[in-house]
Amino acid sequence: MEKVRILHISTAHPYQDPRVTNRVIPSLAPHYDVIAALPHAPTGRNKGVHYVWLPKFRKLLFRVLFSQPLAFGYALYFRPKLLHLYDPELIPLARLIQLILRIPVIYEVHENFYKKLDTKATNQGSWAIWPFRWADRLAHRQFYLIFTEHGYLDTYTDLQNPYCIIYNFPQLSFLDQFRKAYSPNSIAPEFFYIGQISLERAFDTLVAGLALVKTKYPGFIMYLFGERQLPKSELDQLPGYDSIRDNLRFYGYTDQQKAFQYIDNVTAGLALLKPVGDYTESYPTKLFEYMALGLPVITSDFRLYKDVVERYDCGFCISPHDPVQVAQALIELIENPEKAFTMGLNGRQAVERKYNWSSESEKLLNYYTLILDKRI
Repeated sequence: MEKVRILHISTAHPYQDPRVTNRVIPSLAPHYDVIAALPHAPTGRNKGVHYVWLPKFRKLLFRVLFSQPLAFGYALYFRPKLLHLYDPELIPLARLIQLILRIPVIYEVHENFYKKLDTKATNQGSWAIWPFRWADRLAHRQFYLIFTEHGYLDTYTDLQNPYCIIYNFPQLSFLDQFRKAYSPNSIAPEFFYIGQISLERAFDTLVAGLALVKTKYPGFIMYLFGERQLPKSELDQLPGYDSIRDNLRFYGYTDQQKAFQYIDNVTAGLALLKPVGDYTESYPTKLFEYMALGLPVITSDFRLYKDVVERYDCGFCISPHDPVQVAQALIELIENPEKAFTMGLNGRQAVERKYNWSSESEKLLNYYTLILDKRI
């Protein structure tokens, strides 16, 4: 029987996006004819998915002027039975496609922009807030919504269509290829971070804490994978940075396939965030990825995070403003490898039992079935 064709479009999420490319799309591919239009995607079929290329731009204006017309052309050419989008900037275009093709649209909400728009320096949140509000209200009325966190429901009310919460839990089949026996380097300890590098994500606290660690372990290495949102001039001014600059390894935005190859001798994974925007009410995906890899975790002392980390005894929840707590947690893990191993094992078991993609994938497939069968 011929598969139902669906089209996924993102003009902002990169082709290597872990959720889009490694979880959502592969879960749908066995059941649907999936077309995915993503920035810098290699055109052609890969693992049952037909990828088509979109240009990649940092600026919103360029994405609207150049990426969206091409995405519109793909929609008219492929004529899918369902459209799935990931970016709020695509809402007006998706509504136009919906009217022309008369198809349902799924809008997957990855961030609570109402709480974070002012921190989006690239797009100048102060002027973008009004068109965003208009577009978001349009999505409320016309689209089916997928949320990655339950916390969004405090903001997203009076939805016209049923919604679905699909958490961004890790896919064990993907991460298991990188998982090794816990074997930390006790002489020159190694630490790991993947994600954006910014003050909102407590990079200043991390730097100051690592400077304290260096007084006891001068040869430590900190692996940093992610886009650096601090200019060099601001980086140089961070307290403690000058003393540890040679210990830091910046790799920029990197595909997880490459980044996770560096965890073999890592002591801990870090996921510190400050109480900015929606951080206190949404899980950092990297937290569960570290747990799945068998690493003890160090994260912020938000109630939501503590409910995971302290319940399963898989790491430390500390103040994202206190460098001393950062140093104390790291040194305790370095000097107590058996405790660190047990924490890593506890985290892995928690992911195997609860925080994994398997159940989320099932929810996604059920949601698709209900929409396409017009049962909701």
